[in-house]
Amino acid sequence: MGWSFKVHGGVAAGLGAVLLVLAGLTWLPGVLPLAKAGWLLALIAVLFLPIVISAVARLFLARVDKSLAWQAFRCLPGWVRMGLAVLILSGVVMTFFGKGQEGNLQAAEVKDGRYFAFDTTPHARGTVELSHEQYQVVLEADQRFKLTTSGALFVGAAYAVLVAGELRRADRGAASPR
Repeated sequence: MGWSFKVHGGVAAGLGAVLLVLAGLTWLPGVLPLAKAGWLLALIAVLFLPIVISAVARLFLARVDKSLAWQAFRCLPGWVRMGLAVLILSGVVMTFFGKGQEGNLQAAEVKDGRYFAFDTTPHARGTVELSHEQYQVVLEADQRFKLTTSGALFVGAAYAVLVAGELRRADRGAASPR
């Protein structure tokens, strides 16, 4: 596998791991200092586009189907497979455990010193006023969902790049005369 695949996959997996750790930190008592950091989401968006789109492009150019991707994944070193599996499973678990905590409330915001969130309950949709404690719960749940989702997508991009790189290595090995 070429060095660019390794670097691309490593960066994507590393960013995914950092985001999943930050998502896990939202379960600790208190507010995560990054709760109101708009720059974090902007940074995720800026990094997300080139990393994930190029990963999908590399996977597409390798002309991979599901069975071939699984075979290529099995050819990766064991520690790489285990790392990717742990990261993606932790992202899935955090997503499912985090979804039920805020109920139907999302998009917490402060207007004129009062706390509001959007209620997505069927037949009762609209903005509702919250207590400060409810506001903190909704804010952390929203942040957890954003961090977990983007972290899992980065890990998926790492999987795609490493599988494409492994297939490219295998194709070159089969094409070269020995």
